[in-house]
Amino acid sequence: MAKYRVQNPATGDITESFESATDDQVQQQLTAADAAYREWKGQSVQHRAAVVRRVAGLFTERRDALARIISTEMGKSIEAALEEVDFAAEIFNYYGVHGPGLVTEYEIPSSVPGRAVIQQLPLGVLVGIMPWNFPYYQVARFAAPNLVLGNTILLKHADICPRSNLAMQEILQEAGLPSGGYQALFTSHEQIAVIIDDPRVQGISLTGSEAAGAIIGAQAGSALKKCVLELGGIDAMVVLDSEDVAGIAQAAWENRIYNGGQVCNSNKRLIVMDDIYDEFVAELVSLAEGLKPGDQLNLQAGEYTPLSTRAAAETVDAQVRTAVSEGARLLAGGELSDGPGAYFSPAVLVDVPRDSGSYREEIFGPVATVYRVHSDEEALELANDCPLGLGGSVFSTDTARGARLASQLEVGMAHVNIIAAEGADIPFGGVKRSGFGREMGPIGIGEFANKRLYFVAE
Repeated sequence: MAKYRVQNPATGDITESFESATDDQVQQQLTAADAAYREWKGQSVQHRAAVVRRVAGLFTERRDALARIISTEMGKSIEAALEEVDFAAEIFNYYGVHGPGLVTEYEIPSSVPGRAVIQQLPLGVLVGIMPWNFPYYQVARFAAPNLVLGNTILLKHADICPRSNLAMQEILQEAGLPSGGYQALFTSHEQIAVIIDDPRVQGISLTGSEAAGAIIGAQAGSALKKCVLELGGIDAMVVLDSEDVAGIAQAAWENRIYNGGQVCNSNKRLIVMDDIYDEFVAELVSLAEGLKPGDQLNLQAGEYTPLSTRAAAETVDAQVRTAVSEGARLLAGGELSDGPGAYFSPAVLVDVPRDSGSYREEIFGPVATVYRVHSDEEALELANDCPLGLGGSVFSTDTARGARLASQLEVGMAHVNIIAAEGADIPFGGVKRSGFGREMGPIGIGEFANKRLYFVAE
């Protein structure tokens, strides 16, 4: 079986396979990426931005076909796939429009006689290692700012996302990127290590697990290369009070099961005040009951999508069973379908013991885990009692009360009365074991920049 393949997670059918690259082909790709960089960085930032704007337009023109590709690859509903295509187009357009104004140079006061200028220049060839849960969006937020800056991209996608990676390569070339400026890598882990060590490569961006981040971070460090790591989260959603408990529970549920619960900044821990806890949980249970497996390409009301692979569904099932064995209670859902489909019914889990192994595990699937608290202080302590620090949110009818708690969250993205603010202009990233670096927004374009001092003496 080929390593890179499209396998419909609803049926297990393999529809397309791709051969892995040889070592010689990898060297050819490195050479092409470096040559493209020499050409691309010589173009004006206005020209590079215009190419990226054309990428956005091509995403919009081809949205239906692009959505069908990722829906088939990793199982998201066609509606969610269309939303992702639109978001990727928004990101490319944001940097295509605003990028030239973000690639700035400015003069600073100098104690040495002369003119001191800080420039923002490209570094060279960058390697992106991206996951399967958002095949276009994850790439867009890495590629768009760096292409405008003048870097070129080698992109290793997840093994199950070869077709979407090739679709992006085709779009970028058609938009006007030099040949070799964006290349899909079909490489092994061993080949990635060789690529990272190659002197033509100047930076690495990974979105993935903690384990993957530790490996890639070590390889980048050994090669003295800059890296950005986005390693997931177990984000807390704290509900202090509400005038519509059922409504906020429904919002929490819809966000938690979106994309099959396979979202790094999903609200994986629901921390709810004691006086509304029972009503909140009862609403979650009512929403989870009676759901049926559905076709992600034609999803109907009351149906849920498969997870990305059968192995992913089995992993989530095992995590839930372990949590129950450690003392948690499964109130609804949590049924693993017979194979070969990758279906796991959305679940409600409560009473996970804080001294259990499950308490500190990220469940990357449609499982709403709920905790009862009795005070703001207890809610804050529980929210911060986590090795990861991606995002978090606090809900209250008293905005000042919510803001006080949210301001103390140990995360990269804190929210009040919204689960997750997301847009092309809003930075994304975490702290602690969620990694480091930021993507998107005005600061996303500076992660792989040479912030060079340019000094002209008097």
